Amino acid sequence: MSSVEPVPGTAASAASAAPAASAVPAASAGPAQPAAPTGDVIHDIGFRHYDGQRFGRGWVVRSLLVETVRGVFGLGRPAKSKVMPWVLIAILLIPPLVIAVVILLTGGNELGISYTQYPGSMELVISLFVAGAAPYCVSRDLRHGVMPLYLSRPMRRSDYVLAKFGGLAISMFAVLALAETLLLVGALLMKLPVGAQLVGWAGGILTVAILALILSGIALVIAAFTLRRGVGVAAIITGLLVVSGVVQILIAIAKDKGYPTVASYLPALNPYGLVDGIAVRLLGVEPSNSTAYPAGPLGLLVFGSLAVATVGACLAILIRRYQKVGGV
Repeated sequence: MSSVEPVPGTAASAASAAPAASAVPAASAGPAQPAAPTGDVIHDIGFRHYDGQRFGRGWVVRSLLVETVRGVFGLGRPAKSKVMPWVLIAILLIPPLVIAVVILLTGGNELGISYTQYPGSMELVISLFVAGAAPYCVSRDLRHGVMPLYLSRPMRRSDYVLAKFGGLAISMFAVLALAETLLLVGALLMKLPVGAQLVGWAGGILTVAILALILSGIALVIAAFTLRRGVGVAAIITGLLVVSGVVQILIAIAKDKGYPTVASYLPALNPYGLVDGIAVRLLGVEPSNSTAYPAGPLGLLVFGSLAVATVGACLAILIRRYQKVGGV
């Protein structure tokens, strides 16, 4: 029996044509699209491109250093963040003014305290200042995990450490140098010998510069391992005060046991005693608290080497610490 031909236009003809139509690829509605990339892509969503000068790594580090200095003094921060640093600064600056006024009124012919002795006499206030500033510099960044944002710029981890260290050291030096300068101004107003006062002031500036470097390094190391600012402040104050007290006890024990030479080297374990010992042996000034320091060039060599080693070790620990932070 012969097969029946499907009549065009009927349902049978449409059904028979369906397989044939499916075998023919559908016509493209437009041009062929490129294959989607498999890697990361930066999409241009219409923002204007930056065509200006890019200052590079040095400018980033400089900006971070300046911002650190501003933050230490509470600039650009809420009003409550300005209270503590400026109260401590006022406490540091008022004594030189009082000394100058008292001697001016009483007609004295010498300052009540030397330029190199002043930092040691304000040990507690200086410790409070650096304890409040160091956690601000590093603890917040660690707590909030913003290191990847810093490292997204052309900046190394060591650059971050040096910028924070430099910012804190510069801030401390500025405050202490201002106090030394007020002492100088008071001495000049009292018409004391200009040459001797300038020499003493220069020695005081050198002393506070060394002290700022050492205290900044120690405080930042402690703060870098504490994520909360309050814990960092307490740890720094406790560390500095406990070390000072323990050193005094060890010195008393060494003297009592008949080891004066050992006792003369023990102040090097305290940052303030270390700096005072350098000033005494390098500048030939009187010690700040009647402490006996080792005589001769050997004492200066030991104390100076220990100061350099302390700053270097603090920087090495900080860089090592930040090698493990950030996840980039």
